[in-house]
Amino acid sequence: MKKLILSTIITCLFVFNAQAQDEEKTNDEDYNKWQARVRVVMVDPATYFYDNVDGIEVELSTAFAPEIDITYFLSRKMSVELMLTTSTHDVKIADGNNLGSISLLSPTLSLQHHFYSNDFKPYVGAGINYTSFYNEDAGDLNSIDYKNQVGYLIQAGLDYNLSEKWFINFDFKKVFLKTEVTANNDSTSTAEVNVDPIIIGFGVGMKF
Repeated sequence: MKKLILSTIITCLFVFNAQAQDEEKTNDEDYNKWQARVRVVMVDPATYFYDNVDGIEVELSTAFAPEIDITYFLSRKMSVELMLTTSTHDVKIADGNNLGSISLLSPTLSLQHHFYSNDFKPYVGAGINYTSFYNEDAGDLNSIDYKNQVGYLIQAGLDYNLSEKWFINFDFKKVFLKTEVTANNDSTSTAEVNVDPIIIGFGVGMKF
């Protein structure tokens, strides 16, 4: 399903880009420099041990969360987006210990390229992510600690104008994120875990 969504987005971007070449506005200054969105996002980690810990498979649950972002346009086609969301995930080892839960605070900053076709505005982007892990619940363990880390991301999405000011948005991000997990305050038990969440969002935005 995730591969189908990503393939559909990429196909749409090629179609819209071809159409936009024939519909480009002559006035390159005719655009809003700021816009803001509110989305509901699904955060779906694709978790595995980077260290290939034998016989252990760690799982972080899928979570739904609110998200806000602010976008500033450097030009009509190029923009910078700051996105902020926080989500809480149950953590467990398959057929093993319950590792409680963990919350992620994940601001991301991405550089985007936009395409225009009538009321449609698809975009692609890439950027960086800084994830803070907090509210650790150790579950069956005495304690568990996650190291805050910097990751990177790729992005694709689509804005559709409802009016001159309001629009709806669909957004897809793949974040590449690795962290160090330490159990029971024992540094010898530290392992590197790839979290690598997919973030899919739908929401509404405003231009100003």
